[in-house]
Amino acid sequence: MQTPNFEIPTEMRDFAEKSVDQARNAVGVMMTNAHKAVDQFQTGSKTFQSTLQAAVAKGFDHAQTNASAAFDHAQKLVRAKDFREAYELQTEFLRSQIAALQAQAKEFGSLAQNATH
Repeated sequence: MQTPNFEIPTEMRDFAEKSVDQARNAVGVMMTNAHKAVDQFQTGSKTFQSTLQAAVAKGFDHAQTNASAAFDHAQKLVRAKDFREAYELQTEFLRSQIAALQAQAKEFGSLAQNATH
């Protein structure tokens, strides 16, 4: 008994070959895009990390500035001659601290904005 010789038609082989080539290209594109995504993630991660470090450093700077201002203010208060002078010192201190806090918040806002770009 002889097995029939089954020949694959040329069109079917061409179709299969094109399908393999298309699949190979699709996987290649997918791998390239995956590598790009990883690179972008790493770059974004480095940017976030450096921004976070800058924010922490800026936070320590602001805390030190605010603490110095508070101690300077306390020293002025204990030297005040009367309640009126103490009240004026307190009012001046509150105004300057509000302005300082606004400037500090603006700096933190800029850092946050830079982190998202």
